[in-house]
Amino acid sequence: MDTQSYKTFQNIPLSVLDLAPIIEGGDATQAFQESVRLAQHVERLGFHRYWFAEHHNMKGISSSATSLLIGHIAGHTNSIRVGSGGIMLPNHASLVIAEQFGTLESLYPGRIDLGLGRAPGSDQATAFALRRTLHAGPEEFPMQVNELQDYFSTNPVSRVKAIPGQGLDIPIWLLGSSDFSARLAAEKGLPFSFASHFAPAYTVPALKLYRDRFQPSEALDKPYAMVAVNVIAADTDEEAARLATSHQMQFLNLRKGKESKLQPPVESMDAIWSPAEKAAVQESLSPKTTIIGSKENVRKGLEAFRKETDADEIIITSQIYDIKARLDSYSIVGELMDE
Repeated sequence: MDTQSYKTFQNIPLSVLDLAPIIEGGDATQAFQESVRLAQHVERLGFHRYWFAEHHNMKGISSSATSLLIGHIAGHTNSIRVGSGGIMLPNHASLVIAEQFGTLESLYPGRIDLGLGRAPGSDQATAFALRRTLHAGPEEFPMQVNELQDYFSTNPVSRVKAIPGQGLDIPIWLLGSSDFSARLAAEKGLPFSFASHFAPAYTVPALKLYRDRFQPSEALDKPYAMVAVNVIAADTDEEAARLATSHQMQFLNLRKGKESKLQPPVESMDAIWSPAEKAAVQESLSPKTTIIGSKENVRKGLEAFRKETDADEIIITSQIYDIKARLDSYSIVGELMDE
């Protein structure tokens, strides 16, 4: 049961993807406090769901214990759906995830989403530390999804039961940045979310594959696709461009293999990146899926991407250093829903 009354943009819901960024000069405690503020803020604005992504061994991202953070946010909000975007299933035993999300759904009925990814959300050394082996990898993802669905079913095949978890109606989503999860989501008749915010070139082909091959299931009778975009909105295009430099520096540092917290914005990136580095970052942060500007330009960007993808829902992430500016950015997007 969906308990939330949400607003729409062009008749589709808008949602939030939060990485719980740790800013330069801050720590995880501050990040979690700011996530609570943001979740409460976007709930009031009428956003549909609030998701966290699982990442590990990243100095600037604190959403590693994703299930715990989902519970924390659900406990500080009233109606917005809260979930994972996603849980990197190869890092975990399916039973553990079934029990964790069974617990969350039992605590916050009708509000929990379980988005699943097959990447490690980390490097190989961290993946080994999480799993204690690299023999079980992303190629076993379909089997793990089957196991998870069985744990949630009313009459599971397995002799091992997920308690809590068994018989609970927890929406399972498949997440992807390539065609693998698009194929699997279509085959299993599950909702699909594509990471357009960092893999823009593959978005339209993956969505077409998902829709063309979709098989109706008990979970879903027709395809449902959500796309992720970066949005950095401000009162002026110039201020939005300045705020966006924090995100650009984060991507640049990732490409260089440099650990860093989310940096404060700068007036210009020219002295920070080379022309080749600029081109590489902009390839991932395409203007189609990294929308930066004033309210009118954000509107145009979201409208154009909705038209290109025919998305059923858009999930927005905003890597902005200052929490007030982050709240203001979502407020601007919220005004578009009010219109």
